[in-house]
Amino acid sequence: MPDVEDGTENIFEDFGSNIGQGSSSGTNISKRKQYSDDTKRAVYAMLLEGSVRGHLPEGLSLHVSLAMDVSLRCVQRIWKEGQKRGGIHAVINKRVGHCGRKRIELPMEAITAIPFQDRTTLEDLARRLGVSKSHVHRRLKEGKIERHSSAIKPFLTDENKKARVQHALNMLEPGTVPHQPVFKLMYNVIHADEKWYYRTKANQKYYCTPGEERPRRTCKSKSYIEKVMFFGGQSRPWLNDQNVCVFDGKIGIYAFVTTEPAKRKSPNRPRGTPITKPITSVTRDVIRRYLIDKMLPDIKAKWPAEGRHETIWIQQDNCRSHIPVDDPEFCAAAQADGWDIRLTCQPANSPDTNVLDLGLFAAIQALFQRSGMPKTIDEIVQKVEAAYWNFPVGRSNRVFLTLQGCLREILKEKGGQHYPVPHMKKATLERLGILPKTLSCDPTIVQEAIEFLASV
Repeated sequence: MPDVEDGTENIFEDFGSNIGQGSSSGTNISKRKQYSDDTKRAVYAMLLEGSVRGHLPEGLSLHVSLAMDVSLRCVQRIWKEGQKRGGIHAVINKRVGHCGRKRIELPMEAITAIPFQDRTTLEDLARRLGVSKSHVHRRLKEGKIERHSSAIKPFLTDENKKARVQHALNMLEPGTVPHQPVFKLMYNVIHADEKWYYRTKANQKYYCTPGEERPRRTCKSKSYIEKVMFFGGQSRPWLNDQNVCVFDGKIGIYAFVTTEPAKRKSPNRPRGTPITKPITSVTRDVIRRYLIDKMLPDIKAKWPAEGRHETIWIQQDNCRSHIPVDDPEFCAAAQADGWDIRLTCQPANSPDTNVLDLGLFAAIQALFQRSGMPKTIDEIVQKVEAAYWNFPVGRSNRVFLTLQGCLREILKEKGGQHYPVPHMKKATLERLGILPKTLSCDPTIVQEAIEFLASV
């Protein structure tokens, strides 16, 4: 008797310990496997083929279970369901649609009630909503919540808005207003602007393998990173009826650099070797010299013959280093040899009216970085120029359509600038051969813009 009692105690102790382990760990809890309708019907077909007068011979269920890698109990259940419900078409998965625990929905009203400054991160938003961060992240991936990057834009006065609306109206074909407003083709407008290009970024992203040594970069200060300012000019590419490029619109991109002999020798070069140095102070005189000595000769050399006798406009912004539109020295050089080239200024605080700021400079920056980080000033100049000349003509043409879309939004917003940059799947339309050369504008929007100018 003592032996039996001791054995009984051991059995209950083991049983209790197993229960405790199973309750404390999820590894002993097996999740029920779900099979597709095709698998279940294949199992039922094998059972039906081996059945005798509606009965299963001994061992058939086990044979099908091993052959189909389906549990024996599931095989038996499939046979019973098929027999009871009328055959193979009744063998279906009962778990159709949304199953399991219902998700916790995020009320949109609760999110909009939270101030913007209290939902700049997922963690802050989750804390205010009283849910987990992972739950908010899942709603973000599903598109229930959208991430938005808010860029600070220039402040616009009433005069700025009026000038923006007037500029957008001037870009419409006069003969199409007010009934069927259409934007001009803009073939005779050259957009000019400046941009800094750096040898490397202050914060550069790399992709590394686990355990790999990370890149180490040092510099005294961000201001010590070598950089060069470039002055670029771009007009709209000329495409014929067969969509073949006649003129790529690329006037040129010019680096503000000087070449002078080295005053001292170094381990890398002897004294007197020509070295390239960036021009750190770009003044009005420098801009005038680059316009007259570089851009104007390139315009006259590259401009198509059929547009030779039209007025060509060089659009610039209103920074103080730019020359006035009636600069005598520039006007004399621009009108020499019978040319009619004039300067015009875009509205103040309006980078969205210049194709270089809209996307061309950023695209060149991406191509410039993709070719590898330069190590010298000369390499910066070479890589930026290569990126400019290798920029696809089709993308340049699409940027001008983006400009027209922005001008349309400016009219709609009465000179405002808080609008999303319009996207119209231009690459898809170009691939299908239906990309328009110019965009139209709603007559109501144009009429309201004209009334806005009259009321200001």
